[in-house]
Amino acid sequence: MALTIGIAGLPNVGKSTLFNALTRATVLAANYPFATIEPNIGVVPLPDERLTTLAEMFGSARIVPATVSFVDIAGIVKGASEGEGLGNQFLANIREADAICQVTRAFNDPDVVHVTGEVDPRADIETVSTELALADIQTLEKALPRLEKEVRGKKTPAEVLDTARGALALLERGTLLSAGAAQAGLDPDVLATFQLMTAKPFIYVFNTDDAGLADTQMQAELRALVAPAEAIFLDAKLESELVELEPDEAAEMLAATGQSESGLDQLARVGFRTLGLQTFLTAGPKEARAWTIHQGWTAPQAAGVIHTDFQRGFIKAEVVSFDDLVALGSMQEARAHGRVRVEGKDYVMRDGDVVEFRFNV
Repeated sequence: MALTIGIAGLPNVGKSTLFNALTRATVLAANYPFATIEPNIGVVPLPDERLTTLAEMFGSARIVPATVSFVDIAGIVKGASEGEGLGNQFLANIREADAICQVTRAFNDPDVVHVTGEVDPRADIETVSTELALADIQTLEKALPRLEKEVRGKKTPAEVLDTARGALALLERGTLLSAGAAQAGLDPDVLATFQLMTAKPFIYVFNTDDAGLADTQMQAELRALVAPAEAIFLDAKLESELVELEPDEAAEMLAATGQSESGLDQLARVGFRTLGLQTFLTAGPKEARAWTIHQGWTAPQAAGVIHTDFQRGFIKAEVVSFDDLVALGSMQEARAHGRVRVEGKDYVMRDGDVVEFRFNV
């Protein structure tokens, strides 16, 4: 399931440093604007301790976690929607992502140049949001004459035109579609056909330092600024050091900063949830594996993620919750206690279901 989160923001806010930490890659993270010329894609494992437990229980030879894909995109500057900086080249890269992770600088360092000369998270968020909104306004203004003609010719439903007009009105009032489309009653499926950047789910990452990680008042103010979107506070430089350490050493370093979980693990979890995803689990001697599905998917749809033949020939799914399986210690005991359920085609999958599918070839 190829769903991606685009990492966006102004130049020199720590996007590439964060991306390097996420993927252990060697993407250029230079101290000048436009160091990132082509978008870089990295696939990051989703932390899931349940897989370790299943691997021990089933004697699995390997563990295969779910993943989150991130796209590192060069910095957006004021005027990008009009072609400033590297302009629409990067807006196009963002348009192709399923969600946007906006990285914002919240640290002071005289050795790292800020593109506007002043560290101001609120202003930086407004700059990026404005450029994305202006680009979306251009998209809608260009589409409206065509849609009006198609509606008159009964080639396009009037609802499509109404949705475009409603989206344009929101953007012109300064409201991002991710924050206002639902309240305005805009159909999300119709809205998605326009590939508007501000309609995508947003995550806000504030790249800070030791002082910022300890400043709960600052964090509360920035959380309120971006609500209802989620905010994550991390030190990208620290995160890039943590990934080079052994797990015990990394945990010790985290504890020294007063944290129990790395910012990268938080980002992977939040990103997964923001994309509307969940996992089901399979386990056996070969592997313990987490499979990615959309929330609300049925058992046959989930089976199709493993192999299309599983979906076409679906008969039933034998399902046990991870917690029940662990409590009873084995599938045999779970069956003996009636905890393994036989589910049919209408069963809606739950996060953490441990499943074995039955199907006809």
